[in-house]
Amino acid sequence: MFAVIKTGGRQYRVVPDDVLEVGKIAGEVGTIVQLNEVLVVGGDTPVLGLPTVAGASVAAEVLDHKRGPKVIAFKKRRRKNSRRKRGYRDEITVLRITEILTNDAKPSIGPRPKREKVAKETAKEEEAA
Repeated sequence: MFAVIKTGGRQYRVVPDDVLEVGKIAGEVGTIVQLNEVLVVGGDTPVLGLPTVAGASVAAEVLDHKRGPKVIAFKKRRRKNSRRKRGYRDEITVLRITEILTNDAKPSIGPRPKREKVAKETAKEEEAA
């Protein structure tokens, strides 16, 4: 099953366990957010929205908030000694799609537990033993 969602003025085709970078979405890292603008729900019998599918949403886990690559806008007017250089970086949210919901269902899958980091000292002790 797949879905086409719209967020940040762009459209994305998603399936469960996809990881994608979208424009900044409000939400703490590790929480589940619902994206309600679903344009198409695909599968055995695809459902097209007019403009969105009623009662459909996509649940996603917020993995990270970061900034995108630097984009430089350089303008030059030749023979006028006029130059302007501006740069900016977009705010990005990294999401993992957990499930595609229909019929106004609530998310049933919670955020994945984080892996515990093994300290280097304990790893060395285990090798010595």
